[in-house]
Amino acid sequence: MPLTFGVLAAAAPASDNVTPGLLAFLVFAVMAVALVFLLKSMNKQFRKITPKAEGTATASAAARSKAAPGEPSAPETPK
Repeated sequence: MPLTFGVLAAAAPASDNVTPGLLAFLVFAVMAVALVFLLKSMNKQFRKITPKAEGTATASAAARSKAAPGEPSAPETPK
């Protein structure tokens, strides 16, 4: 047993010479690849959203107010 501890102690780097190592690089690389895929997915979802035109809400409100009292007004669009 004492020989095993001596070998492990000799193989350990000095406390002022510690580097992150291969595992830290692999974790960082996987996170970077995941970020790229998440950003692509987010852009795809944003492209699906249709921006609401500013004039459509005011135009439909104006059309409803101009309708005669006996006539039904245009149906409202769901928000």
